[in-house]
Amino acid sequence: MAENFEMSEADLQPERSLETLGLDSLSVIEFMFVLEDEFKIKLSDERVEIKTIQDIVSLVDRLVADQHASESKH
Repeated sequence: MAENFEMSEADLQPERSLETLGLDSLSVIEFMFVLEDEFKIKLSDERVEIKTIQDIVSLVDRLVADQHASESKH
Protein backbone atom coordinates (compact mmCIF):
# COMPACT_ATOMS: atom_id res chain seq x y z
CA MET A 1 0.00 0.00 0.00
CA ALA A 2 2.84 2.35 0.86
CA GLU A 3 4.42 1.68 -2.52
CA ASN A 4 1.20 1.97 -4.54
CA PHE A 5 0.16 5.27 -2.99
CA GLU A 6 3.62 6.68 -2.22
CA MET A 7 2.95 6.85 1.52
CA SER A 8 5.13 6.39 4.53
CA GLU A 9 4.77 3.00 6.18
CA ALA A 10 4.40 4.89 9.47
CA ASP A 11 1.12 6.35 8.11
CA LEU A 12 -0.32 2.89 7.54
CA GLN A 13 -1.79 2.08 10.93
CA PRO A 14 -4.64 -0.50 10.92
CA GLU A 15 -7.20 1.89 12.35
CA ARG A 16 -6.40 4.70 9.88
CA SER A 17 -9.31 5.77 7.73
CA LEU A 18 -8.65 5.48 4.03
CA GLU A 19 -10.31 8.86 3.62
CA THR A 20 -7.81 10.53 5.98
CA LEU A 21 -5.04 9.02 3.86
CA GLY A 22 -6.53 10.79 0.84
CA LEU A 23 -7.84 7.65 -0.86
CA ASP A 24 -11.16 7.83 -2.65
CA SER A 25 -13.34 4.84 -3.50
CA LEU A 26 -11.89 4.51 -7.01
CA SER A 27 -8.35 4.38 -5.61
CA VAL A 28 -9.42 1.67 -3.17
CA ILE A 29 -11.06 -0.39 -5.93
CA GLU A 30 -7.95 -0.14 -8.09
CA PHE A 31 -5.80 -1.19 -5.13
CA MET A 32 -8.06 -4.18 -4.49
CA PHE A 33 -7.37 -5.35 -8.06
CA VAL A 34 -3.64 -5.10 -7.31
CA LEU A 35 -4.19 -7.26 -4.21
CA GLU A 36 -6.13 -9.82 -6.28
CA ASP A 37 -3.09 -10.23 -8.52
CA GLU A 38 -0.59 -10.15 -5.67
CA PHE A 39 -2.35 -12.74 -3.49
CA LYS A 40 -3.97 -14.74 -6.32
CA ILE A 41 -7.42 -14.21 -4.85
CA LYS A 42 -10.75 -13.30 -6.37
CA LEU A 43 -12.89 -10.60 -4.84
CA SER A 44 -16.52 -11.54 -4.69
CA ASP A 45 -19.28 -9.39 -6.11
CA GLU A 46 -20.67 -8.87 -2.61
CA ARG A 47 -20.40 -5.32 -1.37
CA VAL A 48 -18.01 -5.08 1.54
CA GLU A 49 -17.58 -1.82 3.39
CA ILE A 50 -13.94 -0.81 3.36
CA LYS A 51 -13.16 2.25 5.42
CA THR A 52 -9.87 1.47 7.15
CA ILE A 53 -6.61 -0.29 6.45
CA GLN A 54 -7.75 -3.03 8.84
CA ASP A 55 -10.84 -3.58 6.69
CA ILE A 56 -8.58 -4.32 3.71
CA VAL A 57 -6.34 -6.62 5.77
CA SER A 58 -9.32 -8.53 7.17
CA LEU A 59 -10.89 -8.97 3.74
CA VAL A 60 -7.66 -10.22 2.14
CA ASP A 61 -7.00 -12.56 5.08
CA ARG A 62 -10.50 -14.02 4.77
CA LEU A 63 -10.23 -14.47 1.00
CA VAL A 64 -6.81 -16.11 1.23
CA ALA A 65 -8.08 -18.48 3.96
CA ASP A 66 -11.21 -19.30 1.92
CA GLN A 67 -9.11 -19.99 -1.15
CA HIS A 68 -6.74 -22.28 0.74
CA ALA A 69 -9.70 -24.15 2.24
CA SER A 70 -11.20 -24.53 -1.22
CA GLU A 71 -7.91 -25.77 -2.70
CA SER A 72 -7.40 -28.34 0.04
CA LYS A 73 -10.82 -29.87 -0.72
CA HIS A 74 -9.69 -30.67 -4.27
